[in-house]
Amino acid sequence: MRRPAIAAALLAAGFALAATPAGAMPQRVVSLNLCADQLLLALADRSQIAALSALARDPAASAAAVAAQGLPQTGGTAEEALALAPDLVLLGPLDRLGTGRVLAARGLRVERLPLPATLAEAQALVRRTAALLGHPERGEALARQMDMPPPQDGRAPSALPYERRGYAAGPQSLLGELMGRAGFRHAGPGTGLGGFVSLETVVARRPEVLIVGSGTPGAADQGAALLAHPALVRLYPGERRIVVPDALTVCPGPGFLAAIERLRKARAVLSP
Repeated sequence: MRRPAIAAALLAAGFALAATPAGAMPQRVVSLNLCADQLLLALADRSQIAALSALARDPAASAAAVAAQGLPQTGGTAEEALALAPDLVLLGPLDRLGTGRVLAARGLRVERLPLPATLAEAQALVRRTAALLGHPERGEALARQMDMPPPQDGRAPSALPYERRGYAAGPQSLLGELMGRAGFRHAGPGTGLGGFVSLETVVARRPEVLIVGSGTPGAADQGAALLAHPALVRLYPGERRIVVPDALTVCPGPGFLAAIERLRKARAVLSP
């Protein structure tokens, strides 16, 4: 958008480019980040949302794609954000550094939301974001929902999250924590955040199920070819593959709840 058009849009709307005073509830929030989109949709009034990121309505990327329907989106440029005259702009930790600097230099309040590495950090982020939006009670409620304890029936089926090219998220990863909350025991080697696990290791360890991002094994490219290996297809047919789309686990928020619920339902139908 050209600068004259931006100025005209601001003049017509009658908005001033000024930061929201500390503690005041923002009235026009712009998100330029996929994960910020989802927190905004979960925690803000719909009337507070001035615009979301370009990925907000993409179901392959966002767990809140349905909720984002009907709301404005931007391509992520400073010019577009300025034209919306926001009183709060949400960004990720490292994305659009130049855009963030331009907006801050114009007097706008810019907040960067960190990427959590643990479920506790995700809960803290939910609470912080809700406070920024003026709805701390919503953040507290969502954070408490994310703190659900694992089932207490004594069963702990073994599972391995297995991705393209053989990468497996570890027990200390967010996905590993979500698996634990759903009542699964991580079957991978090591105790860290994750790493590459060979086909031979998977066959030797024989976890009861694989947790995958797609339900149809296929060799569309080299990255996906491993998941379509005959040995894995034989040991892990459809009923032994729990599909948890990446969109549910990439960003903190309601997607985590949906991932845990999906895992719990799959666990409930496994043979003891």
